[in-house]
Amino acid sequence: QVQLVESGGGLAQPGGSLRLSCAASGSIFDIYASAMAWYRQAPGKQRELVADIDNGGSTNYADSAKGRFTISRGNAKNPVSLQMNSLRPEDTAVYYCNVQIFTTPGRGNYWGQGTQVTVSS
Repeated sequence: QVQLVESGGGLAQPGGSLRLSCAASGSIFDIYASAMAWYRQAPGKQRELVADIDNGGSTNYADSAKGRFTISRGNAKNPVSLQMNSLRPEDTAVYYCNVQIFTTPGRGNYWGQGTQVTVSS
């Protein structure tokens, strides 16, 4: 089992930046046998993919995130981060870290509890 905890959320002004981190504990897993992603959910809306990175290192971004956000792979203790620049009010949401581990130990699909990002002047 793996537990994920997001951090780095908070209040930012439009045009500002935040960096989200995802800390992992529990089973030590191979980040190169894992896919990782950031999702977000705004009030009254469905959870949506923001960015992901596969086990080969290829990245994918939602159109709304392209050119502004960067997803990065780290290590087993901090497997993934999200650098968010040029923030907009519509980026306000709870952001969730997701890790899919394809091999043992730790095989499974894991979510963090979320971190609130609020973009407002």
